[in-house]
Amino acid sequence: MTSRLELRSVHTHYETSHILFDVSLEVNQGESVCLLGRNGAGKTTTLKSIMSLAPASAGSIVFNGVDLVGRAPYEIARLGIGYVPDERLIFPDLTVRENLEIAIKQGAAGAPAQWTVERIYKLFPVLQPLGARLGGYLSGGEQQMLTIGRTLMGNPSLLLLDEPVEGVAPVVVQELTRQIKALKTMGLTILFAEQNMHFATEISDRAYVIEKGHIRFHGTMQELAANAEVKQKYLMI
Repeated sequence: MTSRLELRSVHTHYETSHILFDVSLEVNQGESVCLLGRNGAGKTTTLKSIMSLAPASAGSIVFNGVDLVGRAPYEIARLGIGYVPDERLIFPDLTVRENLEIAIKQGAAGAPAQWTVERIYKLFPVLQPLGARLGGYLSGGEQQMLTIGRTLMGNPSLLLLDEPVEGVAPVVVQELTRQIKALKTMGLTILFAEQNMHFATEISDRAYVIEKGHIRFHGTMQELAANAEVKQKYLMI
């Protein structure tokens, strides 16, 4: 299987604070891979390092053969990586439809079929009747769906999701599980950071467990589920 994203021995600092230590991981084309860990473990920093929002200070980050280290975030997005931050960051004074339309761009090579507003509404049917509503008047779950939809409008071939089900109702978690499974079926490659082990098990092929900026485990979801020591020591399960 062709490797789409590969991190090798990545170190990342926030000023004088050393956050990531020798982080290595890879995501293959068409996979859904989870980066599991508790709060402050380094999950968000790993995703931000990929996007150069928290630039790596050492190591390599390669996407489809292109080294991302030293590139600007907008250049990385143009290469086909879509990033959904945990803050959501929708435009509250734009309607749902305007939030989607403002993000339209041509897909990079290797991206699945082009996304349209109508395709987003089919994936997230709850958004269609809200098309004329301002983003600031949506619920947390609706905003999360809109944020993912807006990112998809950029036609990425790799989707980075930062804790997509944090702070949303259980019924929304079920809906997001269905929707992310659908994206995987469409051939989209996904890397997401998460604390929710049950959610991760539902949608992931493989998992990396991170703790204090170090990768402590890598394996299939079945191997992680059977490893009581790793779950108790690093995930408090």
